[in-house]
Amino acid sequence: MSQTERPLVRELFPDLITELIACLREEEEEGLAVSAWDIRFYEECGCDDDFCQSFYTAEPPDGGYGPGHRCVALTPRKGDLILDVVEERIMFVEVLHYPKLSRSAG
Repeated sequence: MSQTERPLVRELFPDLITELIACLREEEEEGLAVSAWDIRFYEECGCDDDFCQSFYTAEPPDGGYGPGHRCVALTPRKGDLILDVVEERIMFVEVLHYPKLSRSAG
């Protein structure tokens, strides 16, 4: 499956994307806020922790992300949202202790 065939996160979890964009704007991360609208769901993190709903937006790295990587910690209403960003591209969305994500009916 190509990257463009993967579902848009905004279509799967519209409430999450709305909050993610708002949090990015609060942190003055306007470039990431704009790009967050178009991130795609690649795969779940697979850790099986009951408090984790994290997911990749691109193929997971073999090891660490390396040069150009930074973490962006956000302050949602509840829980934790932490992004792994590589060269200003959101690669992983860490969703911890967050209200249960429910897929959009659409």
